[in-house]
Amino acid sequence: MSELYARLAEYLAFPFVRYAFAVGVLVALCAGLLGVPLVLKRFSFIGDGLSHVAFGALAVATVLRLAAPMALVLPVTALSAVALLRTGRSSRIQGDAAIAMLSSAALAAGYLLLHVFPVSSNIAGDVCSTLFGSASILTLTAGDVALAGVMAAAVLGVFALCYHRLFAVTFDEEFARGTGIRAGAYNLLLAVLSAVVIVLALELVGSLLISALVVFPALSAMGLCRSFRGVTFTAAALAVACAAVGIFVSILLSTPVGPTIVLTDALAFLVCRLAGKNG
Repeated sequence: MSELYARLAEYLAFPFVRYAFAVGVLVALCAGLLGVPLVLKRFSFIGDGLSHVAFGALAVATVLRLAAPMALVLPVTALSAVALLRTGRSSRIQGDAAIAMLSSAALAAGYLLLHVFPVSSNIAGDVCSTLFGSASILTLTAGDVALAGVMAAAVLGVFALCYHRLFAVTFDEEFARGTGIRAGAYNLLLAVLSAVVIVLALELVGSLLISALVVFPALSAMGLCRSFRGVTFTAAALAVACAAVGIFVSILLSTPVGPTIVLTDALAFLVCRLAGKNG
């Protein structure tokens, strides 16, 4: 065990490892918090839809060789979140159908663009890295850490200042509207925050695995707790713990960061479910 601690301390001496750990934990914290209302409102698949939109936007930015691709990816993903929210309330196109259409179209368009306008000789490798995460998380900078910190502060601020309103909107929108709460505005806020977190998580786990960061901690916490407050805090704690363990395991065993974090979340979910049944 002492040898393991020594190896971790050795790795943590490198700034890029500390940056990766900080960004991973902050993004997981945001995803864990936002996942609770999204799962309870049965809108958890928004993570899949927006992650595929982000992939398509990133493909466009890559083909255009933009110096700052996030300047395109972030607003496109946020606008798509707004569109999904509004379209999902339509009587003709339900929420899950709208997400399925948008996600599949964006994924196909992005993959097609990268093949028609190749920007490197290893297209398959680039696409695989974007879909499942890559070692690019180990090239993060202090600026990326600061951005993730700002996002985490914004999400924590929303939950701290608007907790009771979020609770009401999550469980009963009609009651929330009856009490004067602008339910639509809070739904929009959750959708936009989710879009930003998903864009930040692209380098962490890849676009195909992002929804796991949103869904697993929330479902794990629901197996242990019965109150909204308890589920929220537990989901945040589990998300952070799984991200930290996943990153350290991937560094020690030289495994891909994204899949390692997701499998850690899946294992935590199974443990929580068993604990909930035996408790």
